[in-house]
Amino acid sequence: MTASLLRSRGRDDSGKVGMIELFFDLVFVFAVTQLSHTLLEDLTFGGLLEVALLMMAVWWVWIFTSWVTNWLDPERIPVRLALFVLMLAGLLLSMSIPQAFGGRGPAFAGAYVFMQVGRTLFFLWAVRHEPRGMTRNFQRILAWLAVSGVFWLAGATAGSEARLAWWALALAIELAGPSLYFWVPGLGRSSTADWNVEGSHMAERCALFVIIALGESLLVTGATFAKLAWDAGAFTGFLAAVLGSILMWWIYFDTGAERAHHRISHSSDPGRQARIAYTYLHTLIVAGIILAAVGDEVALVHPEHASAGGLAALLGAPACFLVGTALFKWVTNDRPTPPLSHVVGLALLAALAWPTVQHLLSPRVLEVATTLVLAVVAVWESLALRRTTAAGASSEHGEH
Repeated sequence: MTASLLRSRGRDDSGKVGMIELFFDLVFVFAVTQLSHTLLEDLTFGGLLEVALLMMAVWWVWIFTSWVTNWLDPERIPVRLALFVLMLAGLLLSMSIPQAFGGRGPAFAGAYVFMQVGRTLFFLWAVRHEPRGMTRNFQRILAWLAVSGVFWLAGATAGSEARLAWWALALAIELAGPSLYFWVPGLGRSSTADWNVEGSHMAERCALFVIIALGESLLVTGATFAKLAWDAGAFTGFLAAVLGSILMWWIYFDTGAERAHHRISHSSDPGRQARIAYTYLHTLIVAGIILAAVGDEVALVHPEHASAGGLAALLGAPACFLVGTALFKWVTNDRPTPPLSHVVGLALLAALAWPTVQHLLSPRVLEVATTLVLAVVAVWESLALRRTTAAGASSEHGEH
């Protein structure tokens, strides 16, 4: 009988992220860099729509692969070889990003469809001897990806405006799939029980992608600052940008990521948590960080005057990030409401909108202001949670 390619469950290291997975992620370091640079080249509403769609596609192909490597053991040779093939396709996808709505649209769509459909076909082969529920689940997923693939490829042959519409439709189909449990006529629908993931692995994989995005933000800041004259103004912008990245790290990792990690690791229904908190909500978190990299470069290169798109990036990045982290913490920590610190942070960002629209704040001043807002959120939440933890420990001690 053929040995199973599935991960062994129940061991202390069963949720550990393997070196091959980290190697695979290097392709997406390049993809994130391409996304931020592509948006910098076209800071318009149309450019934002195009890059948002491409970013969602990059995230979707990465998160679907993470689901697969959550079930399959990347240390097995067939799985490892499959990841190498996906890396090659991922490089082609990443290289095509700047011209995805131009001459390299067919390359982008072809690589994307190959990764989505090819990976699913490989999984069906890998689990051919496993219980029927697992194969049936991926038969449904294959049907959804095959349908969306038709629209990806149709868009690749269309003009840029029609391409955006075709690809938006394709992406909408894929985004709807998990919410509708991949229902297919004749095959029924999946259940979250079919998505019995290793929670610890899923949480760590998504946390590592957040690190990738934060690393890109620091890379853009460092590379841009190195080319400038090092005066007091440039140093102010540089420190604000770096501090902004540190604060985003703090807001995500200080307590939220660990609490969510514990929650999914001990959940009786980890598939539901993985679908909502990690597959969907992390999109906003990653988008906010990528947008922050764009805003950092705008503030450094154009400290006094910037386009409307540049100002929107500076203000929209922390807003997108805070919305994503607030929702993530809300659904993973049994909170009755989103964190108050995040709500206040979003209110402070909203208060900056009017002076920004009126051009009363220069890009450099706006970046400093948004960094201060992130500092308020980070300090507020950190102190509040530690006070709550100390009070709980004190109460427990008193009872004993």
